[in-house]
Amino acid sequence: MPPTVSLPDDWPAHPDQSLALNRMGSFDWDLATGQMHLDEAGHEVFDVRPEEYDGRPESLAPRVPPAEATRLDALVSSALKSGTESYGAYFRIRCRDGRMRWTHTQGRVLRDPGGRPYRIIGIVRDATEELSHSAERLGLDEERRRQTSVVEGTTAALAHARTVQDVIDALSDSRGLDRLGTMGMVMGLVESGRIHLVAEGPAGSYVPGTRWTRIDEGYPMSEVVRSLQPRFIESAQEFAEGYPILWNQIENMEISAAAYLPLIAQARPIGAIGLLYQDKDGFTQEERNLLVALGSSIAQSLQRAMLLEQEHDLAEGLQQAMLPRRIPAVPGAQIAVRYRSARMGRDIGGDWYDVIPLPGGRVGAVIGDVQGHDTHAAAVMGQLRIVLRAYAAEGHTPATVMARASVFLHELDTDRFATCTYAEADLTTGVLQIVRAGHIDPLLRAPNGDCRRLSVEGGMPLGLSAEFGRLEYPVTTVELDPGETLLMCTDGLVEQPGADLDDGVRLLTSLVRTGPGELHRLADRLCEVVDERGGDDDMALLLLRRRSEDAPRGGGRLQQHVAQSDPEALASARHMIGAAVRAWGARDRVDEIELVADELMVNALMHTDGPAIVTLRVLTGPERRLRVEVEDGSSALPRRREAGESGVSGRGLMLVDRIADVWGVESRGSGKCVWCEFVVS
Repeated sequence: MPPTVSLPDDWPAHPDQSLALNRMGSFDWDLATGQMHLDEAGHEVFDVRPEEYDGRPESLAPRVPPAEATRLDALVSSALKSGTESYGAYFRIRCRDGRMRWTHTQGRVLRDPGGRPYRIIGIVRDATEELSHSAERLGLDEERRRQTSVVEGTTAALAHARTVQDVIDALSDSRGLDRLGTMGMVMGLVESGRIHLVAEGPAGSYVPGTRWTRIDEGYPMSEVVRSLQPRFIESAQEFAEGYPILWNQIENMEISAAAYLPLIAQARPIGAIGLLYQDKDGFTQEERNLLVALGSSIAQSLQRAMLLEQEHDLAEGLQQAMLPRRIPAVPGAQIAVRYRSARMGRDIGGDWYDVIPLPGGRVGAVIGDVQGHDTHAAAVMGQLRIVLRAYAAEGHTPATVMARASVFLHELDTDRFATCTYAEADLTTGVLQIVRAGHIDPLLRAPNGDCRRLSVEGGMPLGLSAEFGRLEYPVTTVELDPGETLLMCTDGLVEQPGADLDDGVRLLTSLVRTGPGELHRLADRLCEVVDERGGDDDMALLLLRRRSEDAPRGGGRLQQHVAQSDPEALASARHMIGAAVRAWGARDRVDEIELVADELMVNALMHTDGPAIVTLRVLTGPERRLRVEVEDGSSALPRRREAGESGVSGRGLMLVDRIADVWGVESRGSGKCVWCEFVVS
């Protein structure tokens, strides 16, 4: 059993039996400790068993409906702040069997010599029978119950408000305050010592010069903010006498009464609300209690909405700061990027995009999403974006870039993983290498608008692949023709509540197919779809189009780094060489050039201890020639020799000599370059 709060001398520790006989219970509430003694008769009034009550008012919550609790809290708070010595109120409780019954409480506030309240003592009693015979006298008729229902409904609607505008919309709803008899509402928020009017009354009611007003000015909203007490104006004459400046501006509205309520949260004013009435003659005590309770609910909703908006702005600012400030101009490509944060609150994610200029007319494009929706996800995203950029700029192949990024994330001492797609495009040849780590497939749109999903073989998400030792990331190579557009996005663009991800991808494909041809307009259109859908998740989008007007005409240059023991890099280099030869108009010799280049690269990797660098370029002159160069770090010169009996080796330079029109070897610093040239038409 919780310790019993000692009762003051002027209140019997053991109440007179007459209280119990009259179905009255007593309570003693210590405001310093929060403990409230409730006697046995009080337990019966609230229909709670002694073991269900632990000495805290909160344990009575199952018996007191939220709307009634809000009204009682507002009444007690007003009594404590106003300096009054007593208060009384009727309220409803829900019995154990689900029935509602009326209860009455009367409390006396005890204060210390300094006027600060420290204890409340009082009684609670069953008032059901009393009210059943005097409902009309107490104003608890059908209209009273209807108004209570409206307040409860409005309070419930406010619980879903996530922005200040949501709060205003809930209060302005035609099923809300106008059913309380109001003809309009005004609301102001306290900002930097002034009151900012954020909602005004009916059309044509705005008073010039009141968008921003000082708290010390002679307006009713200013008064309630200063005093923290509601102001009920019961007649037009009272309004005119109390606030002549404002009344002169709104006299034509024929206002007969008004209620101005301070909006108080955590003991400080955050704003005020004014309710305007026509054909109303004063306010009953019950109406005042209802409106004070409503003001308390509005204040709580507003404070929550304001905090959510502040958190959202902070989170969005952090996210934007970690994304690239600008997208570099890339010769041969048109690029559009977009980012949309989640709708509200802390729903910030780790979505990001990046564009990385690379040597030799290449460009890297990244889209990714770190697990989670908080600032930690954004912080991890920022670090991951930087290392991906660094690994790509060092010249590593796409598969190596992804594997190293996964190891970095695994060693970052975080429990987050990330999905990602990295695409490396050679804009001269159109060769596109794509690596996918648990991310959704990209799309490819043709110049005529046709759109298809690129099936990209993928690996595990970043971080997880390192944890499980599965760092293999297969590379999918396709050719990006002039005018074609690569679309990469995060799942916020395709996911919809209750819908399959594949359905979302099919819908996106349809939107891209029917969307505008201009790249930035297409990006904007896709973002509009997300906004219309509600934007419950972050979304990042990257569009990369190979310019048709910048397609090579007659020549170019291609360079590829091929590391030791990296068969994927070797296969990628072969594919890029073939694509480049075709793009440069030498289709009749593509097989020969691929074969010779492959022999030179394999020789360099087999007979040296380092990587090879293959360069393919077109030479202009009296005749058009295509030159292949393979550099390595060994100074030992190659020599042509006859193949052995097994025929396994010795054929490389023989093939080069017979297929190429001319070939040779050059010393280059600590290494050498083996080159060959082909005459092409």
